[in-house]
Amino acid sequence: MATFFSDLVQFQGLFQMILVLGIGGSFPYGFHISVINYPSVHIRKFINETWIERHGSPLHPETIMLLWSFIVSVYGIGGFLGSLCCGYLTTKYRKKKCQMFTNLIMLVAALLMAFSKTAKSFEMILAGRFLYGVGTGFSLNIHPQYVGEISPKKLRGFTNSTVAVFLTLGKLTGQVVGLREILGSEALWPWLLASSGLSALVQLVTLPFFPDSPSYLLIQKGNEEAFRKAIRKLWGEGDHQAEVDDIMKEKVAVTSTKTLRVLEVIKERSLRWQLYILVTVMTTLQLCGINAIYFYSFEVFHTAKFEEYLIPYVSLGVGLCECLSSILCSTLIERFGRKVLLWGGYTLMCSVLALLTMTLSLQHQFFWLHYFSVILIFLFVFFYGIGPSGATVSIMVEIFSQSYRPSAFLIVGCINWMGLFVLGMIFPLIVDNLGPFCFLIFLGILVLSAIFIYLYLPETKGKSIMEIKAEFNKLNFGKKEISVTENNFPKEQLFCTKL
Repeated sequence: MATFFSDLVQFQGLFQMILVLGIGGSFPYGFHISVINYPSVHIRKFINETWIERHGSPLHPETIMLLWSFIVSVYGIGGFLGSLCCGYLTTKYRKKKCQMFTNLIMLVAALLMAFSKTAKSFEMILAGRFLYGVGTGFSLNIHPQYVGEISPKKLRGFTNSTVAVFLTLGKLTGQVVGLREILGSEALWPWLLASSGLSALVQLVTLPFFPDSPSYLLIQKGNEEAFRKAIRKLWGEGDHQAEVDDIMKEKVAVTSTKTLRVLEVIKERSLRWQLYILVTVMTTLQLCGINAIYFYSFEVFHTAKFEEYLIPYVSLGVGLCECLSSILCSTLIERFGRKVLLWGGYTLMCSVLALLTMTLSLQHQFFWLHYFSVILIFLFVFFYGIGPSGATVSIMVEIFSQSYRPSAFLIVGCINWMGLFVLGMIFPLIVDNLGPFCFLIFLGILVLSAIFIYLYLPETKGKSIMEIKAEFNKLNFGKKEISVTENNFPKEQLFCTKL
């Protein structure tokens, strides 16, 4: 505890920047995932009323549902486009400038949402939702990289896991403000959708007072004076020479290499196993069953005889559980390491899914199984938050050096947004055909991922980027070719992340 408070004082600049990055980074992503469900009835009614006023006749219910589905899904399209552009733009114009530009996009989207009802235009909701997606595609790409690059080695796991903390905090905030007692009413739903602009405004005002990441300033800009100034501002006074030496080694390692595009990164032999790990953890995060759990939670709460008006608050409890477990993960990640939290979390989630499949299948035969299912839902969300939710981001940041990170995160963005879109399309069909047995698919994915991570992921806790790279060289080149070290890298250039 004493160490924690001493770090809090010494690294107060770092913690302040983590807060600023989180508010405009992963927070809006979580907020938009949860908040859109609350005003759905009001927006569908608004679409129909607007159409009647314009054309004198109502829309067919199926057409209304199609327009509503498009409003929901266009967020994913915007996010995918934002991710595609982000890698190249952050390399060319730096992360800080791009993140501030992202805030402007989010503010424009918020204004469109706020005045859509007054202007009697559901097209403004569509455009606002698309711009929110573009902005979130940028911020979800920039936030993990930025926050990973500003932290010292001993706090890197903690700072990386704050990405998941702010994401779950965004989900929880969306659930709270979406309640009909707050902004979820028919009169206030435009302001509910516009409220995300507040986080963008806060970050736009505060981010200029913080520096670019030290590694960016040294490795890509070659400005050693600005590099040391940024370290003093973020890490306080003290002996940081060991950290400085690690970044210097990384600079030497990336000097002298040719320009790499995303497709070239995919083909690069020295990054083969890093990409295997990246695809595995990101795909598992999408297909671990967390979305299915949230979907089934409403049915379970109904069958457990909860009153209708209580169900939104019980669901809020599930969101609170995920948020608290993510915070707990950020305190445990430096003690247990990333590898243990990943494969251990996958294993515990497997056990819960197996039990939940049984309880949901037999709940009509034994009434007490309804309540057991509720407990299992909370357990699954807890294990997800304490393991994969926080540790995945840390792994993604740590297994790539400064130079390859933008291209790697472009791949992450594509997997994330495509996965979100595909899962949204096929999940209802899976549920209709398999019912509670749909969890067996997610269980199988978790089992395979747990085995793969246990066997092949090197532990990254407490290691520099170059030490982690050396571990992966053993997998990429085999024991006979470990001579590929930091001195064999070709000459530094601007890293392009075009496809």
